[in-house]
Amino acid sequence: MSEEISPPAVISASRLTPDASPRFRALPPLSLYIHIPWCARKCPYCDFNSHEARAPVPEERYVAALVADLEQVLPRVWGRRVSSVFFGGGTPSLFSARAIEAILDAARARLPLAPDAEITLEANPGTVEAGKFRAFAAAGVNRLSLGIQSFDPRHLKALGRIHDDNEARRAIEIARRDFDNINLDLMYGLPGQDVEEALADVEMALSYAPRHLSCYHLTLEPNTYFHRYPPALPDDDATAAMQEGMEARLAAAGYEHYETSAFAKIREARGVRRDRKRERGEESGERGKENSPAEYASLLSPLSSPAYYCRHNLNYWTFGDYLGIGAGAHGKISFPDRITREMRVKHPERYMEAAERGAAVQEEHEVGVDAVGFEFMMNALRLNGGFPARLFEERAGLPLAAVVRELDEAERRGLIARDHARISPSPLGRRFLNDLLQIFLRPAACRTEVTDRLLTARPPADFE
Repeated sequence: MSEEISPPAVISASRLTPDASPRFRALPPLSLYIHIPWCARKCPYCDFNSHEARAPVPEERYVAALVADLEQVLPRVWGRRVSSVFFGGGTPSLFSARAIEAILDAARARLPLAPDAEITLEANPGTVEAGKFRAFAAAGVNRLSLGIQSFDPRHLKALGRIHDDNEARRAIEIARRDFDNINLDLMYGLPGQDVEEALADVEMALSYAPRHLSCYHLTLEPNTYFHRYPPALPDDDATAAMQEGMEARLAAAGYEHYETSAFAKIREARGVRRDRKRERGEESGERGKENSPAEYASLLSPLSSPAYYCRHNLNYWTFGDYLGIGAGAHGKISFPDRITREMRVKHPERYMEAAERGAAVQEEHEVGVDAVGFEFMMNALRLNGGFPARLFEERAGLPLAAVVRELDEAERRGLIARDHARISPSPLGRRFLNDLLQIFLRPAACRTEVTDRLLTARPPADFE
């Protein structure tokens, strides 16, 4: 639900000038991202802000720094309701349930947290304890995201993961005791992986009937071990076959491919008996139906949506606002007349020192009018079903006419489909998403770390 405000009317396309700025009638929904930067071991493919815990993690001090960070940003979002919370990393499950509860208690005491808020915590199967998962649930976490990556011990070893295939399966079984809403992360295009092995990972994941699956193509990112010492990877034809096979199998199992890398299980509202039968393994081979435009509009109201979308990430993709606290966390905050982005100090020790003296934000900038259209499309065009045309004005604060030239070019090249009500990436646009997004990147637009990550179709650290 958006916060109603009374700014000047939304500016018309004819009044757009280099010094113009967005104008909002209502502010976007607000989420809270909390970054826990430590992990048990740095993976060779990971370029996120994560740090190997070589000594006991300063849990108590870091929690205090997070609370101080939140206190400092409160005046910018005073009174706005938080619809979702996401603990990302790093490996948040390294922290105790007591620490997670303390962070959530501090957030609830300072921000109006929606009673039905989605609260996600990322967990590494190598840090799983049954009692700890139960305590996370008691602390208020209601959605768990497990970084499985693969069920093949050979591939897990190649990825530098600290868990093996048995620990991966055990982690899911333990999680299912206390959580109904579980996401499983998988990767494909792994060193030495063939198409059959990639599909076997998907098959194993489906045997647990998770509500959500995130399937990422392994990429060799700068400043990673794999970038310096590249392993032998499957060729483009093989990874394309993996992707097509995974998408077909998940659709047949009743999962909606709603975003570039995200698959959500169809809700019971589509047919309670059918969905329950599928969970019991009594039904197979029925292909998931693609949403109509009317159904896909429910992305803006996730509780009434037809599938178990990740509500937190959905807020990113529909250009909502989010507070980002913790070492290196990014944030986006809208005001009646502007949109700002900010990033916290990256190094954990320096972040804690900065937060303690009230200076956790390292970088902050206003999103220029030339960049707003690109940043909106960079997120919204990741959605396979696209977005309602009215959403651009609601979330970007500019008339859709501000990007009509780019939309015309994207349509001419066959990269989008559009009418008066909806704009969607075409199958060609989904395949060549980077080319599609480049159309909206104007010379005057600001390139940031976040835009660079999303241009490569990979999520920032606060995505699953």
